[in-house]
Amino acid sequence: MERESFVASAAHGVEVAAVVVLLLGALLAGGAFARRLVRGAAFEHAYHALRADLGRAILLGLELLVIADIIGTVAVSPTVSNLAVLALIVAIRTFLSFALELDVSGRWPWQRPPEAGR
Repeated sequence: MERESFVASAAHGVEVAAVVVLLLGALLAGGAFARRLVRGAAFEHAYHALRADLGRAILLGLELLVIADIIGTVAVSPTVSNLAVLALIVAIRTFLSFALELDVSGRWPWQRPPEAGR
């Protein structure tokens, strides 16, 4: 198998994995939401947990998509134009990741989680 063909297939494989993670994460989050409601959790609590679960699935999917973009852009055709597009895509996805992390955990990724008992 030719190097470029292998790299393109690898990038495509990681993209497929990202889609699977997003779909599976959404299904599992929906199931957990329904389970919480059936077990008597308050709707507001179940809803916030659903958003957190969906946010985690999206974060993981975004990370995989960034990996696929890096593989596809740098390894296959590293032109200045393609690298600029990659930089823009990574910047947008990084911003989305930070925003989702803040929404899910209530803190920035570089902040320590609150200590137990405080």
